[in-house]
Amino acid sequence: MGLRYLTAGESHGKGLTGILEGLPAGLKLDVDYLMTQAARRKMGYGRGNRQKIETDAITITAGVRHGLTLGSPIALWIENKDFKNWQDVMSAEDCPGEVKRRVDVPRPGHADLVGALKYRQKDMRNILERASARETAIRVALGTAARRFLEELEIVVGSRVVSLGEVEDDTPAGDPGTLNARADKSPVRALGREKDLIAVVERAKAAGDTVGGVVEVVAGGVPNGLGSHVQWDRRLEAPIAQAFMSLNAIKGVEIGGGFRTAASPGSLAHDEFEPGKGGQVKYRSNRSGGVDGGISTGQNLVVRAAMKPLATLMKPLASVDLRTGKAASAHIERSDVCAVPSAAVIGESLLALVLAQAVLDKFGGDSMEEIVPRVRAWRKSGTSI
Repeated sequence: MGLRYLTAGESHGKGLTGILEGLPAGLKLDVDYLMTQAARRKMGYGRGNRQKIETDAITITAGVRHGLTLGSPIALWIENKDFKNWQDVMSAEDCPGEVKRRVDVPRPGHADLVGALKYRQKDMRNILERASARETAIRVALGTAARRFLEELEIVVGSRVVSLGEVEDDTPAGDPGTLNARADKSPVRALGREKDLIAVVERAKAAGDTVGGVVEVVAGGVPNGLGSHVQWDRRLEAPIAQAFMSLNAIKGVEIGGGFRTAASPGSLAHDEFEPGKGGQVKYRSNRSGGVDGGISTGQNLVVRAAMKPLATLMKPLASVDLRTGKAASAHIERSDVCAVPSAAVIGESLLALVLAQAVLDKFGGDSMEEIVPRVRAWRKSGTSI
């Protein structure tokens, strides 16, 4: 069955719940490890005041005993510290009086309007609270558990920001194992052009605007043979694209050269082969981003995702008041100027969840004692026919 997970919770509700089922038994996992990645999610130049309020303290409520996974579902909980200021607004109890902080004016580019139409909600707060990127806090926690599993198999995941607005940093990503250590030193999580990228955020902030960008997530140590060509939904690119497109504000995903490859002739779009040691075949490049024909090649897996500017602007766009039908300025909800650095970190967890699933699909096993030797044996034998 592999991995499956669910999350629940609203942005200003009591907290966020996550359940991850399918991780094997015997995996070392503790709160300190989970909290390390939770803190990284809050990083990034251009984030709002919410990051100062929330500690994102994670509690393991099921599936782990004495620091080891049990093979049963893992349940995680993150309390929303800001709930104390929203208890009346977000109470689960019946509200006989006037509803506070009702939202009647949708924000262009957000789920407000389409969600209200779909679920027949007159108060769009019933939509935006769940559509908020606050949900990604618990998804990162679940993805961090998957990351812990991958680390035992010598698979590492890192990320960096490639561009903000019109400014691009073309510094090579380098070793995935050290990528985060290098990127985390920068407030914009980039490897170069830091001052130029910060200036983009500053200009947007001064204009009451927001800024998007492109992130790159790289996995190293990925064994070849993950995924399959035999059915459309087993191709490794498929769940990767779905996972990244499920992240708030992501509007495009590419693997390897992606859209850039489309402008190249075939002679410059593919990875040529050459003889390697012991009869193995070597790749001369990695334009494919570590996936060919829906199957991992054993090279670094490289994913890029384009994030649009956030939909909440301090100088709001034109909208309509749904109560009156008249023109109005869009609703203003607390927001960030730029969340691209955070999206890069979140992308690590999304890719970790997909790769953990792909590993379990190929190698199976209910415990780490079973899986680790299988992966090690494949690494030795799976590089030649």
